[in-house]
Amino acid sequence: MTNPTPDPTGQAAESQHSNAERILGTIGVANRAAGATESRSASRMWWDADADDYQAEHGSFLGDTEFVWCPERLREREARLLGDVAGSRVLEVGCGAASCSRWLAARGARPVGLDISGGMLGHALAGNERSGIHVPVVQASADMLPFASDSFDIACSAFGGVPFVADSGAVMREVARTLRPGGLWVFAVTHPIRWVFPDDPGPEGLTAVGSYFDRSPYVEINGTGRATYVEHHRTLGDYVTQLDEAGFRLRGLVEPEWPDDLTETWGQWSPLRGRTLPGTAIFRCELVT
Repeated sequence: MTNPTPDPTGQAAESQHSNAERILGTIGVANRAAGATESRSASRMWWDADADDYQAEHGSFLGDTEFVWCPERLREREARLLGDVAGSRVLEVGCGAASCSRWLAARGARPVGLDISGGMLGHALAGNERSGIHVPVVQASADMLPFASDSFDIACSAFGGVPFVADSGAVMREVARTLRPGGLWVFAVTHPIRWVFPDDPGPEGLTAVGSYFDRSPYVEINGTGRATYVEHHRTLGDYVTQLDEAGFRLRGLVEPEWPDDLTETWGQWSPLRGRTLPGTAIFRCELVT
């Protein structure tokens, strides 16, 4: 699970990841487009620079062998969005430290974890050693999957990959290509409505300041203008259209509610906002063509 930080106000909020910003020389936010190559480069640099801090901050929440879909703490063992995974070939897109893949392996699945960041995959290998559950990992971008057609029965992504590529439709097409007919694709992203609000877990994060229909990406840059972090916004309708065009049928859309006993704040997610606004959207889709 990644930690997206869109800021529709155009003003960078106080960062929880200042070390990565320092390493990459981030100086602010640019109001401009970012294409496929630049988005891939920025994601690779950012997650390599932030991997250690991210795991230090969120590793205990995510665990080594747990499958947590979102900051609302929805777990796969409770949600069962993937169904019975025993014997299934599973691709985890944007696996990070691959805790979800290890959870799947412990239940008889044959998972492969994919991530663009070598730094994050280093933590995946470390998690393999700590847990004794060894899952294979591959370094690649979500919109350029290095697998043959019909390679998997299930694909999943807990905040990995989809928002960070310039063309999420390409991700849908690539996942469709690598799934067998009837395969399942389940992915979690920041709920698109959150892009209307400031990236603030407090009261200011409850006041709309942007347009839901403004699809401009959130781009942080360094002193030379190079992108150091890129995240792309799509509406719910955009995702549904992309899924349909790739041959998927939407079987369900889950908007997890904030648990009463969850008091932790995770970036823009907090009990205050979680009781008022949806923070996560999880799409459950079946490949029909």
